[in-house]
Amino acid sequence: MLVFFQKFAASKMQIMIYVFKTSVDSPSKFESASTLLNALLPNTIWNFDLEDCDNILRIDSELDIPSLIQNNGIFDCIELE
Repeated sequence: MLVFFQKFAASKMQIMIYVFKTSVDSPSKFESASTLLNALLPNTIWNFDLEDCDNILRIDSELDIPSLIQNNGIFDCIELE
């Protein structure tokens, strides 16, 4: 974890944390979503909390994530504030 923060501190990138309510509620939807997220965001940390009633997706990134994934065609997601 320390290496991760040093890497981004050296390049002066600002990491944002994005949280989304999603329609990912099954193993097959998770597999499809994982494939998409790994392709779109190869160097980004993300995870799902499928035990939460909103099937939360959390993404840590310096990219503008909402514009990349909200109309992805694989799963529905709404950014939470």
